[in-house]
Amino acid sequence: MKKTVVLYPGLAVGHFNPMMVLADVFLDHGYAVAVALINPSVKDDDAAFTAAVARAVSSKSSATVTFHMLPRIPDPPSLAFDDDKFFTNYFDLVRRYDEHLHDFLCSVQGLHAVVVDASCGFAIQAVRKLGVPAYELYPCDAGALAVNIQIPSLLAGSKKLGGGEEGSAPLELLGVPPMSASHVTDLFGRSLSELISKDPEATTVAAGARVMAEFDGILINTFVSLEERALRALADPRCCPDGVVLPPVYAVGPLVDKAAAGAGDETSRRHESLVWLDGQPDRSIVFLCFGSIGGNHAEQQLREIAAGLDKSGHRFLWVVRRASSTEHLDALLPEGFLARTSGRGLVVNTWVPQPSVLRHRATAAFVTHCGWNSVLEGITAGVPMLCWPMYAEQRINKVLMVDDMGVGVEMEGWLEGWVTAEEVEAKVRLVVESEHGRKLRERVEAHRDGAAMAWKDGGSSRVAFARLMTELDNAQR
Repeated sequence: MKKTVVLYPGLAVGHFNPMMVLADVFLDHGYAVAVALINPSVKDDDAAFTAAVARAVSSKSSATVTFHMLPRIPDPPSLAFDDDKFFTNYFDLVRRYDEHLHDFLCSVQGLHAVVVDASCGFAIQAVRKLGVPAYELYPCDAGALAVNIQIPSLLAGSKKLGGGEEGSAPLELLGVPPMSASHVTDLFGRSLSELISKDPEATTVAAGARVMAEFDGILINTFVSLEERALRALADPRCCPDGVVLPPVYAVGPLVDKAAAGAGDETSRRHESLVWLDGQPDRSIVFLCFGSIGGNHAEQQLREIAAGLDKSGHRFLWVVRRASSTEHLDALLPEGFLARTSGRGLVVNTWVPQPSVLRHRATAAFVTHCGWNSVLEGITAGVPMLCWPMYAEQRINKVLMVDDMGVGVEMEGWLEGWVTAEEVEAKVRLVVESEHGRKLRERVEAHRDGAAMAWKDGGSSRVAFARLMTELDNAQR
């Protein structure tokens, strides 16, 4: 009987996709994989997530990867991302699914281990009842995790932070460059000032760290040469809240869908954006995309972006999720913009195969919300980035990308909620035309090569995964 690993992904594209790539890694190491899914009908309003699930089920369902929709629970709570109670409702939902998860695990033949997404960490209780090894997948970067678990210490000294917001000196934290308090967020996207006012004892943050400590190990979607500093910090006892000791950390990234980014991917090959890119010169396109739940900029901000792109004179591919149709696009953007930029610009309002777009020979730069999946896709494609964070840990990621990794430049004004046309034009020109942009590309290409090395024989991620396999086998003896 083949050994089976059960994966329990979170309910967001940025959490779901890395787990699906991890499924391929387990398959490559001889395991069967079963994916237990909280019924995606609870997120019917999240078209990007339901589409991601549908693509995974369609492409991976086989004798070695099986998908199991857990029964829908009655009266599920609202999971609208802009709801103030989103995270409270989310964790309530996860807890209410514990019994269904436990029942499913009991039915799995040859169950060898369970990997739980970080957003579903409380499911550890359902797994522990069976006595099998349990691991947590942290789909973001080691730097963001290092910041998050130091938040209780920050809050303990909050009086020194000037309210925890702008105006205070940069915070010195283990594993990351100095950063403004305004950039620090916890795993739930709450700012330091919000935590000071609503959770001054960091109760939820400390609880999350304690739950993380119950797992047999933490798998992180990163690789050593990219985040060696942050990974060292996670092994430092000073990084954790009092009384918390993290389990072993395995840097097994980048968990980026190589198949979707490959030239032979039929679904991607047919997409209009790639057909259009085929007709563009090499390294000529600025690609703008702000994630699966980001990018709903106000109309005036969209007009500023459009004006900046227009003035830059550069070619572009821009995903505008706010628009419901081509006619709506035309109404949202400056009068005549689409006609004036026809040929050198393409604006779409639907999903695009982002990994394939980034790896296309025509793509020169990437304006991104700094979600970690997007960052890794940019790095593995060797494309320099223009950083415009929107929510959650993206503010931390921006600091790492600009000040530590050297793979991006900051779009000034994002923190105040207004990026001008002049800033868009200037930063596009900086990255695409200047010596600074050339050096930026050299650095990101070096990290691209490091990412490729990580999964080759003797590479850090391959070695880390082999160590995990050894621990799994020893635990089952």
